[in-house]
Amino acid sequence: MTDESGVAHRDHGDEAHGHSHDHDPGHGHGGSASSRKLALVSVINIVGFVVELAGGLLFGSVALISDAVHMLFDALAYVMAFTASYVADRYEGSEWWSYGLHRLEPLAAFLNGVLLIPMVGYILWESYQRFLTPIEIGTVPTIVIAIGGLAVNVGSVFILQGGEMSLNEKGAFYHLLGDAGGSIAVIVSVAVVEVTGITVIDPIAAALIAGIVLWSAGKVLRGSGAIFFMKTPFQPEHVREDIEAVDGVDHIDDWHAWQICSQITVATAHVETSVETMSEADTVTQQIHHVLEDHGVDHATIELSPAYGDRRTYLNSHAH
Repeated sequence: MTDESGVAHRDHGDEAHGHSHDHDPGHGHGGSASSRKLALVSVINIVGFVVELAGGLLFGSVALISDAVHMLFDALAYVMAFTASYVADRYEGSEWWSYGLHRLEPLAAFLNGVLLIPMVGYILWESYQRFLTPIEIGTVPTIVIAIGGLAVNVGSVFILQGGEMSLNEKGAFYHLLGDAGGSIAVIVSVAVVEVTGITVIDPIAAALIAGIVLWSAGKVLRGSGAIFFMKTPFQPEHVREDIEAVDGVDHIDDWHAWQICSQITVATAHVETSVETMSEADTVTQQIHHVLEDHGVDHATIELSPAYGDRRTYLNSHAH
């Protein structure tokens, strides 16, 4: 059925109206910019890893080696995130893959977080070994290299920050904060070793870096897990209240909201209404869409039906 404005509605005996509103999920989400940022950060961190690892091996600092390993895993995570962002941005989707490959973003972020966990074990093991058997550290060159690593982290953070970040950019951002904290820990610990001669400070600093890494992993896994398990990305009671405040809406009988990726939010809602004409129904659906847009929903499907006491009885009586 179509009203005078040309808007199509689903028709169930003139008693239910459906309306779909779509912001194209395959475009307009800053994917290209995100890919470029992640690619640049990947290259910078791979270079930083090589320098820090060489310095840690040459000058005997397990804290610097730990920070280098942290940077390596981060670089691999950035490459993975870049690949996911690049592919998702360029695959426009089809009837079989209607949302394209945007699910690659939370998948890459989840793997990113998982990769951090074995790194924590490695750092703690190396710290324990150095705690039992301390070795002399080349403090001055180690500090110089750690300062270079910190510069890499700060530069990468500067590249990513600004505007709304994608899930992969957030994952990279948290990694970089952990890296920066690790570099600072290396600088401070090696300076303390230089002043006091207490070499056990180095493995203690490495263990602190492991704690930072574990925190980073938790942040990434929680964010990607929320998308995978389709957690509602905002306060549902607030949305329900705002929709029920729309003139003509009697009750929200059933509604759901979830994310395809961090930048595409989808919602469906079944709304009971007291309006009687197609024009009024179209006005109600448009107002509901505006409410959902205000809450960050990009693609919504709204079904309107007259108010009834028992939806299951209603659906059974109108089944074909």
